[in-house]
Amino acid sequence: MRAVVQNDKSRASGGVRIGIAVLTLAAIASGCAQGDNGRITAAGGQQPLDAPPARALDSYASKLRAAHAARVAAAQRWRLRTVPLTAPPAPAKKPRITTRQGFEVTGHRRLNLPPVFTTVPTRDKVVFLTIDDGAEKDPAFLRMMSELKVPYSAFLSGYLIRNGYGYFEQMQDRGVVLNNHTLRHRLMRGMSYSAQKREICGMQRLIEKRYGKRPTLFRPPYGSYDGATLRAAKACGIEYAPLWNEEVFADHWEYREGDRRLRPGDIVLTHFRGRDQWPGTMPDMIRRFLNKVTAEGYAVGRLEDYL
Repeated sequence: MRAVVQNDKSRASGGVRIGIAVLTLAAIASGCAQGDNGRITAAGGQQPLDAPPARALDSYASKLRAAHAARVAAAQRWRLRTVPLTAPPAPAKKPRITTRQGFEVTGHRRLNLPPVFTTVPTRDKVVFLTIDDGAEKDPAFLRMMSELKVPYSAFLSGYLIRNGYGYFEQMQDRGVVLNNHTLRHRLMRGMSYSAQKREICGMQRLIEKRYGKRPTLFRPPYGSYDGATLRAAKACGIEYAPLWNEEVFADHWEYREGDRRLRPGDIVLTHFRGRDQWPGTMPDMIRRFLNKVTAEGYAVGRLEDYL
């Protein structure tokens, strides 16, 4: 939808100008005007707000139009079929995260171990992109995600990022949360508690030392874990252990569910990979990911905003 704000030529037209500007902002912010009665109402329990000065509305509308134009240009530059949808604001009340049925370990609830989940309970039509390990360090990927304003979460392994700490610092500077994927990406299930704790706590210390913040999210390598994994994770300060419901590659998708369809709140996995490991680049993978989720009416949300 494209709205045009008319220049006011007289004091009498000021009210019309403000009304059009308000409608313009609502349409741009949502991507498409909501409802069919043309009215704008205050949020529940709030009083209607006085209209701001027309000049301020003009300035804000211009900024929004410029931002949208930049996204359109970026979508064209990265050869997407359409502009990615914008996610709704982060929920003020976070959903209650519990362990998916069948993914529990002995004593999970009694010991208050980190929940293991593949989908965030939400009615928002969003999915969450998570990227594992850190092997490929493609600068084009950073540019693409920055220009398209697409959020994602990184789960890093120590031995794979040690030759590129600066790459992930750039990522963090762009608002990406750097999470724990262990020091050496070993198969955790069956390892001793002390060995698993060294893997997880060691990565906690590495991320804190290099990037200034200790993670609260942990993903076990290969999605494999046992009770010792989650006890060690909790002892290291981990609060959540997200897995995934779909995985996207440069040339195809894979699904956990038999019906092979996306659901609101699904966590999508991919990896830092390049042409030496799969048939395409990271931008190729992101293009496949965004084309599908956008075509199905999904926006990409920020996982941490829902936790």
